[in-house]
Amino acid sequence: MSTTIPTLAELHAIGAAQQPTYPDAAAVDRAVEKLRTLPPLVFAGECDDLKAKIAAVSRGEAFLLQGGDCAETFAGATADNTRNKLRVLLQMAVVLTYAASVPVVKVGRLAGQYAKPRSSDTETRNGVTLPAYRGDAVNGYDFTPESRIPDPQRLLEVYHASASTLNLVRAFTTGGYADLRQVHAWNSEFVRNSPAGAKYEAMAAEIDRALTFMQAIGADPDEFHRVDFYSSHEALLMEYEHAMTRIDSRTEQPYNVSGHFVWIGERTRQLDGAHVEYFRHIRNPIGCKLGPTATADDALALAQKLNPDNEPGRLTFITRFGAGKIRDGLPGLVEKVTAEGVEVAWICDPMHGNTFEASTGYKTRRFEDVLDEVQGFFDVHRALGTVPGGILVENTGDDVTEIIGGGEELDEHGLAHRYESVVDPRLNRVQSLEMAFLVAEMLRKA
Repeated sequence: MSTTIPTLAELHAIGAAQQPTYPDAAAVDRAVEKLRTLPPLVFAGECDDLKAKIAAVSRGEAFLLQGGDCAETFAGATADNTRNKLRVLLQMAVVLTYAASVPVVKVGRLAGQYAKPRSSDTETRNGVTLPAYRGDAVNGYDFTPESRIPDPQRLLEVYHASASTLNLVRAFTTGGYADLRQVHAWNSEFVRNSPAGAKYEAMAAEIDRALTFMQAIGADPDEFHRVDFYSSHEALLMEYEHAMTRIDSRTEQPYNVSGHFVWIGERTRQLDGAHVEYFRHIRNPIGCKLGPTATADDALALAQKLNPDNEPGRLTFITRFGAGKIRDGLPGLVEKVTAEGVEVAWICDPMHGNTFEASTGYKTRRFEDVLDEVQGFFDVHRALGTVPGGILVENTGDDVTEIIGGGEELDEHGLAHRYESVVDPRLNRVQSLEMAFLVAEMLRKA
């Protein structure tokens, strides 16, 4: 593996999809040079630890839970928001750990998820056409010419917002906030007080008995009081990701130190494109999204290029087919990739294939479709005798109204009550916990 990664100019010459057009090239250069001097946000050794855990996921010895914002915003990088996101993921993880009877690898879709690919470079409203909003890393959400101009100074804001988020996460996960008994107490409260939670009383009671038994025999391991928590994002913007790539002093290998786990999106996985070329050089555990247009040969070619040494834990395929397509589209991929002996973890993204526009104009998803895609994912793997490794969800710890259905029975007209996402709809706190209990039931059957 070469320690020399391609230069930014070389990557752009190859062709990088989904990049903003900056009006001032010199300002971009200044922002990139500044980023290159800043300390790492994560450490190479932590990335290696996560890679080993994802290898366990691929063998069925662990389950991966990845969740967080569709698109983070600078305004949302607050202590309250970070705590709420972390809290709901910890709550989900306790339920899934008990049901799966294996460790749950906890990965936040946070501290870096500030850029989004878009289906069009422009947006038109009332006859006015402006550049599309590509996430706070690129431009502003307000529909004004000034706001929508791509600004490279925002790349530095991404770094500082991510640093403050990671500092908070590290403090919460090691400072007692993640204590297992406390997290279970939050879940018990959800079951007791929420109409959506009442039907999961039996499983909550089982977990309660297990914890009481552990306490009775004096078992109090360190793992009860702290958790390992990792950060992830789609590594989309070449300028930011390249500037945050460093040579590890232990191994002399290049790592992307902006997040533990980074992935290539469905729109940027061109085999001869800049993203695949960049990703094949870094040593982080990496992911690649595969949608309904992906063929088994596409998956094999990507695996060969991104993980030529077939290293366990290195590559994760994140499938995003849609509830109506997963049972037909996924088996051929999994079957052929498995037959070729490719080392890969399979993760289900049940969000992106199930988006539609409600009659009220809001972009939304049906909770039942999200759940059905997860069920289809489990069904396919169970039929093939392969490992359903985990789930990636877009969610928040807040009581937003962005996805219809679930125990709260939110309908299309209820979306307007508290729709806060700037790009894609997210599961709210109650829907996230309900999903954890329902996926737990699938895990038990599997």
